[in-house]
Amino acid sequence: MTIRASFNSIFLGGIDRLLPLMQKGFPELGLVREDCTEMSWIQSILYFAGFPIESNEVLLNRTQPNVRYFKAKSDYVQKPIPENGLEGIWRLFYEPEAEEAEVILSPYGGRMDEISESAIPFPHRAAYINYRDLDIGVNNNEGKISYAQASVWGIKYFKNNFDRLVRVKTAIDPENFFRNEQSIPPRWTKKDD
Repeated sequence: MTIRASFNSIFLGGIDRLLPLMQKGFPELGLVREDCTEMSWIQSILYFAGFPIESNEVLLNRTQPNVRYFKAKSDYVQKPIPENGLEGIWRLFYEPEAEEAEVILSPYGGRMDEISESAIPFPHRAAYINYRDLDIGVNNNEGKISYAQASVWGIKYFKNNFDRLVRVKTAIDPENFFRNEQSIPPRWTKKDD
């Protein structure tokens, strides 16, 4: 059995700035220039979604070809995982049912504690985040999404940023062109009903 560990990350800056930081903080990774690919932010979206980064046309297609479905849960660690804990996680990968398993670690560090909960639409300091946690609720996929329906899950997820995000969505995308089962709805006026 082979277990592969890969380290994908985004660094806002060039390789020349990244390499000294990595060599100082994580010399054991042996990161070299050839391990890195500089790309625009939109190319990074394509990369992490598994698409080629040469063209962003695929982002215009609402139904994606070759969609890989999976269910995942995420959590935050409150204290660093000790080495024996990491070794225990690693041993689980040798179990037969772990053939397609992945562990994704997102090292936000202490930076999130320095940002006010209402300053940005990423308020999750208390160990709650999921890319699409459909368990907390979804919008109806047909017709208009009501504020009342979306606020059931939206306030749980975005906390006191939800109303601000609704105002932004209303200003930027009033027709709700960009939508999914957990997207922010625009405020509809009475004449739109």
